Amino acid sequence: MTIADPKQTLVDYLQQARDAMVWKLEGLGEHDARRPLTPTGTNLLGLVKHLAGVELGYFGETFGRPSGTDLPWYADGADPNDDLFATPDESRAWVVDLYRRAWAHAAVTIDELELDSGGHVPHWGGQAVTLHQILVHVLAETQRHAGHADIVRETIDGAAGRRPSDPNIDDGYDWPGHVARVERAARRAGESHADSA
Repeated sequence: MTIADPKQTLVDYLQQARDAMVWKLEGLGEHDARRPLTPTGTNLLGLVKHLAGVELGYFGETFGRPSGTDLPWYADGADPNDDLFATPDESRAWVVDLYRRAWAHAAVTIDELELDSGGHVPHWGGQAVTLHQILVHVLAETQRHAGHADIVRETIDGAAGRRPSDPNIDDGYDWPGHVARVERAARRAGESHADSA
């Protein structure tokens, strides 16, 4: 049995999450890709834009390797949520390209550094970190937002899973029946707890 390379394992899982984020945009019109679907404004294209900036920062400035990419949503005086939505002038193609450029920049940093290589995160008060820590952090953040994207996309048109024809979702399972069972269980639990309150 071959032991997997720890760095490559982290990169592989990160790439799976990245690919899921981009797939969530496929087949949607501009409005659906951008519209807010939670009370805090969560939207698919904004999540991708946010993650592009995350990667450019954590795999760039953290290790003294700035990308040279202008990210005006991080400028002094910018609204703290400007990275979480795309303006009308920021096309979907531009946002996805920015995300892919962030992947390429990250790949060079990851390839050239060892997992124990040190850096400093400016917005964490200059806290010392390692590449290993940052890989885990960005992987966790990307997976978290992939979960948000799962829910938002399913709300828009029912598309679910990590990729088209995800074997965990596209399996002929009776999803409406499952939802009905969950709803019945929730109602019964709510009723029994209301009685005991």
